[in-house]
Amino acid sequence: MASRAPAATGRLLLGFRKWYYNAAGFNKIGLMRDDTIHEDSDVKEALRRLPERVYNDRMFRLKRAIDLSMKHTILPKEQWTKYGEDVRYLEPYLKEVIRERKEMEEWSKK
Repeated sequence: MASRAPAATGRLLLGFRKWYYNAAGFNKIGLMRDDTIHEDSDVKEALRRLPERVYNDRMFRLKRAIDLSMKHTILPKEQWTKYGEDVRYLEPYLKEVIRERKEMEEWSKK
């Protein structure tokens, strides 16, 4: 019985994550999670480091989302960003920028 509890809890958490992902609504206008991150200096530097194709895809999604928002409409359901297709494309770049910033802060302390 105890061995099934973690699996059931994992399924429950995954179900909740999927529900929350859809309830947030950004996927209905074609955005990904990383498109919704608040742009501070670290995020701006990570965006600068993105490959051109990834950056252009992001800008297309943001412009389309603004257009849909202005029109008070959403995409057809088959065009929504699905939970399994949402890729954290900015995360590796952002982690690298934060690591570098912390390293620079450590060097400046010395």
